[in-house]
Amino acid sequence: MSLLEVNNLTFRYGDENLYEDANMRLFEGEHAVLVGKNGAGKSSLLKLLYKLLSPDKGSITWVNYKKVGYLDQYAEIDPQLTVKKYLYDVFLHLFEKESQIQELYESIEHAKESEYDRILKKAHNLEEELVKENFYALTSTISNIMNGLGLSTDLLDEPIKILSGGMRAKLILGKLLLADADILLLDEPTNFLDLKHIDWLIKFLNGLNKTFIVVSHDEYFLKSIATTVFALEGKAITRYKGNFDYYLKERELRIEQQSKSYTAQQKLIEKTEDYIKRNIVRASTTKMAQSRRKMLNKIVRIHKPTSDKQIKLKFLFGSSTGRDVLKVNNLSIGYSEPLVEPLDFKIVKGDKVAITGKNGIGKSTLIKTLNHIIEPLDGSFEWIDTAQILYFEQEINLEESLTPFEIIHQEHIDYDRKQVMSVLALFGIDFEMANRPLKTLSGGEKSKVKFALTRNNKSNVLILDEPTNHLDKSAKSALRDALIEYPGTVILVSHEKGFYEEICDYEIHLSTI
Repeated sequence: MSLLEVNNLTFRYGDENLYEDANMRLFEGEHAVLVGKNGAGKSSLLKLLYKLLSPDKGSITWVNYKKVGYLDQYAEIDPQLTVKKYLYDVFLHLFEKESQIQELYESIEHAKESEYDRILKKAHNLEEELVKENFYALTSTISNIMNGLGLSTDLLDEPIKILSGGMRAKLILGKLLLADADILLLDEPTNFLDLKHIDWLIKFLNGLNKTFIVVSHDEYFLKSIATTVFALEGKAITRYKGNFDYYLKERELRIEQQSKSYTAQQKLIEKTEDYIKRNIVRASTTKMAQSRRKMLNKIVRIHKPTSDKQIKLKFLFGSSTGRDVLKVNNLSIGYSEPLVEPLDFKIVKGDKVAITGKNGIGKSTLIKTLNHIIEPLDGSFEWIDTAQILYFEQEINLEESLTPFEIIHQEHIDYDRKQVMSVLALFGIDFEMANRPLKTLSGGEKSKVKFALTRNNKSNVLILDEPTNHLDKSAKSALRDALIEYPGTVILVSHEKGFYEEICDYEIHLSTI
């Protein structure tokens, strides 16, 4: 049974259409993934489906309407709320029923005897509703979700303001999974999850008797959950009824066929336009030329298959350091209480190191401490005096109202327009994207702009905190090659083992106290 009908959808950002007369159908029970390169419009499509955006043309209809849940990792939530209050809000309607039951039992004390049966029956019916909705297993349900996503239940009584960006994103995902939505729209749910918790989410989603559409750049995750693939290709939404491996094979065949059809159509158009040009003014052939012009106007134009923009990341190397780049002695990190065992380690010149540990354990806290953003609780660390540190933090933290062009130009005021555009082009940001406000770009495009800011920064130490979040396959590949090529010291936090194990010489694993 069809749940969603998208017909003739056209949606424009800036001077470019993301989709043109695109169509899409979603069926009940489908476990679908939505794929496409950075900037293809994946997040925008989810927002359109959730009615946060409106199409320029066409219609989006939930045919057999059911409750839709949408994952927005950047949603504003009250930082003063406790984690428990935030999560339990999902079950507010059940707590209200519990309160009604209590009030009914208390009302018996002052009710007439003839009212007893009616009151008890009503209370009993409400109790049955609570049992049916597993109200009395809430604690267990919430614990399962939190543990599965790598959040300790010790956080329940803590205010949201103490959570890291990654923990906050997982909390938003956890609340959505707890809710009673029949259809889930999930935008990059694996950001901030390590492999253990990605595996838990895979098992959870595969066990759902619900419909969902997921956007992700994690191929392992996509291959594990997809039964249907929607691909944003050539301003259309192409449906592949099969798993992710089927999509990869079928996509190559379709691109090859589209390329042949496009080439053939271009030859026909060129030949027809030439005929019209030569014959439109001749009395004997003008009618035939006009007929061919009408035919040409009716042709449905085939879009040229697009290839991923080539990205070339390069980190400029400064002067060389001495041998002992970083010495850490009995370092205790955290806020009011230590997060991990005291740390003792040394990083020497040219080392490429992955900082690992379960989510929320303090990887970002360690990075911020080493960058003098957070004060250590105890112990010490010392950088060699010749260290030139380039720090790529996890949060984007760029002015959303500015365009990528303005952001780069502010950083390099001596660059002319051509030089700024050349820098952005190296990172896959084309003319149209360069002149749109940052707030209209995807997470992956914003990350590319942030990398473009580092283009001329010389360093001998790179510190990167989850740099692959939001990046598509080609961008990740370019980043991996740049880090392998970089001759300096690298300290890298990443939840993608398949990414960092190709780059790093060893791991520093953080353990709880």
